[in-house]
Amino acid sequence: MTTLAEDLRRSLDHSRNRLIAFALEPQIEQIGRVVEIGDGVATVIGLPETRLDELLVFEGGIHGLAVDLGEHTIGCVLLGDASTISSGSLVRGTGQVARIPVGEALLGRVVDALGAPLDGGSPVAAEAFAPVEQPAPAIIDRALVARPLATGLLVVDAMIPLGRGQRELIIGDRATGKTAIAVDTIINQRSSDVICVYAAVGQKASSVSQVVEAVRRYGAPDRCLFVIGEADAAPGLQWLTPYAACAMAEYFMARGRDVLLVIDDLTKHAAVYRQVSLLLRRPPGREAYPGDIFYIHSRLLERAARLAPELGGGSLTALPIAETQAGNISAYIPTNLISITDGQIYLDPRLFYEDQKPAVDVGKSVSRVGGKTQAAVLKSLSESLRLEYAQFLELEMFTRFGSMVDERTHKVIEHGRRIRAVLSQQQFAPLPLGEQVALLLALSEGILDGLPLERVGTFRTNLGSWLAEHCPEAAALDDRAEVLREDLRSRIKASLELLAHSLGPPSAPP
Repeated sequence: MTTLAEDLRRSLDHSRNRLIAFALEPQIEQIGRVVEIGDGVATVIGLPETRLDELLVFEGGIHGLAVDLGEHTIGCVLLGDASTISSGSLVRGTGQVARIPVGEALLGRVVDALGAPLDGGSPVAAEAFAPVEQPAPAIIDRALVARPLATGLLVVDAMIPLGRGQRELIIGDRATGKTAIAVDTIINQRSSDVICVYAAVGQKASSVSQVVEAVRRYGAPDRCLFVIGEADAAPGLQWLTPYAACAMAEYFMARGRDVLLVIDDLTKHAAVYRQVSLLLRRPPGREAYPGDIFYIHSRLLERAARLAPELGGGSLTALPIAETQAGNISAYIPTNLISITDGQIYLDPRLFYEDQKPAVDVGKSVSRVGGKTQAAVLKSLSESLRLEYAQFLELEMFTRFGSMVDERTHKVIEHGRRIRAVLSQQQFAPLPLGEQVALLLALSEGILDGLPLERVGTFRTNLGSWLAEHCPEAAALDDRAEVLREDLRSRIKASLELLAHSLGPPSAPP
C-alpha cells in the first residue's frame, strides 16, 4: 500500500508541475455562425476578417470556400455534404486559401478536387500543397509553342495539329465523340513522355468509370491522374475541380515536364457556377449567368502555356470540352470559350450519324498555333489535304442530285472517298506517326485510288505490321523527323504498293 501511495503522489506532483509550467497565453479564434443554408451554399455572419477564397471549417469537419464578401454576411460554397450543417452551426476561419496536395504520388490515382482518394486506395502522400487558384504565367515567362502534341488521330494531326502549350477547344453536340477524342489523345501519350490529367466536371459515374478503364487498358495509367467532380458531388467540388486539376498539372510543368490537361466539360462547369451564383443572389446577366462567367474560364485556360527555358521549359496543353445545342456554336458559353482558346475541333452530328468517326468538321475546325509546330514529315504530305477534301465534299453534294459527271470529276470524287475512308478511325486505336505518314503518302501518290473502297479499311488494319516487316524505317519516324528523303520515300511507296497489290486486283476504271 505504501508503494502505491508513493507512486500516486509522484504522479500527482508531476502533473502539478506540468500545469504550473504551462504558459497560458490568449489566443484569438475567428468564429461565426450559419444564418442560412441550402443547395450547397451557406450564408455566414460573424467572421469580419475573412478574405476572398478563404477556406472555412463548419461543424462536422465540412469545408467551405468564401466566394462572396458582403457588408455583414459571407456567401460560402460548401465542399462536402451539408446534411450535418444547420442554421446556427458554428463556423471557423482558417486564414488559408484552398490548397490541394501535389506531387508524383498523385500519378495513377483517382481523386476529388481536394485530393481525397476516390479509388479506394490510401491517402495521397503529398510532396507539397499548392493553392488551387494561381496566376497565369506572365508573357515574359512564356516561350513559343515549338513542339507538336500528337493525338494519334489522322484527321487532327494532319489538318488541325496541336502544339505543346496550346489551348484547343473540343466542341460539339451531346454524344458526338468529344470525350472519345480527348481519351484517344491521352492513350496516344503512352509512347511519349507527356503526363496526362483528366478532370471530369458534372459527369455521370458510369461515364467517368469508362474513361478510367479505357486509359488503364490501352494507355499508360502510371503517368495519368484523374480529378473527378461527379454529377452527384457537391456543387462547390464540381466548380473547384478544373482549378484543382490545373494546379496539380502545374506542379509537373514547373519541373520541366510536358503535361496534357483535359477538362470534361466546361459547359457543365458554367452551369454549376450559374447555380451557385443564383443561390448566392448575385445579379444575373445573359442567360442568367453572372457577369464574371467569362473571367472564371479565362483565368483557368490562361494558365496553359509553354514556359521559357530558364524556367524549365515545361508546358501545359489544355483540351477543354464544350457542349453545344443543335450545333449552335454561336451560343453564349461556346463563343466565350472559342475566343479564349487557340482554336477548336468541331464535331458535326451529321457526320457522326453517317458513321464518319471521328466526326470532325474540317471546315469549321482550326488550329491557330499548332500548324507552326506540326512535324515536318507530316506537314509536307498534308499541305493540300484540306483543300482536296473540301473540293470533294462540295462535288459530292452536287452529284447527289443524280447529274452526269465527267471522268475528271469522277476521279476527284473517288479520291475524296478514299480520303474520307482513311480519316475514319476506330476508338482506342491511335496511329503512330509512321503509319500516318504512310497513309498520307498512299493518298498523295494515288496508291489507294486503284484499291476498291471497301478494302481501304483492310489496308489500314494491316499497315502497321506490314511497315514493321517491310519498311521499319517508316515505323520508327517520330515528331522530330525532317521531310522524307527521296530514297526513304521511294522505299515506303514501294512497300505500300506491295500491300495494296496483296489485297487483290485494282478496282475497275470508271
